[in-house]
Amino acid sequence: MKLSHHIIFASLLLLPACLHAQQRLASRNGEISLFAGTSLEDISAVNNKVTSVFLPSTGEIEFAALIKAFEFKRSLMQEHFNEDYLESNSFPKAIFKGKLVAATGDDLTRPGIHQVIAKGDLTLHGVTRQIEQKAQLTTSADGTAEARCDFEVKPEDYGVAIPSLVRDKIAERVQIKVRIHYTKF
Repeated sequence: MKLSHHIIFASLLLLPACLHAQQRLASRNGEISLFAGTSLEDISAVNNKVTSVFLPSTGEIEFAALIKAFEFKRSLMQEHFNEDYLESNSFPKAIFKGKLVAATGDDLTRPGIHQVIAKGDLTLHGVTRQIEQKAQLTTSADGTAEARCDFEVKPEDYGVAIPSLVRDKIAERVQIKVRIHYTKF
């Protein structure tokens, strides 16, 4: 009889850990696109290999994007992006660590469309800056979710120097779109 009590007690202790693990969502193929063009040049790229983990119960979110995984229409743009601007050999990843906070106090674990604020640290080109952006989180009853956020960054804010020779071809603010589809982890 004592053995069965120990098994029941141990099971009850492990239950919260199991429940917490079920609330973890992840993605290995999130998408980040960027547009840095002007009327003189179309500069755009997409990275479909973004990894991310999201905990709906706490709102904690992290993502990482390999800089070399951004694909441009023209190989020369991709080469300049990696070698001259983002120096991807020295700074291989862009990383965001933070939280999604419901704008109206919604429970992010419940199915529905939630307006959220993404708050946290964005590290790019070796520089970490706090950001706070409006975003949208759509959660489904099947345990999947999608996070969407559009924002802009100034290359100079992250130590990315734009030579004066090409300054008029590159936007002062780079438009970033994040789309991440999560499944149970």
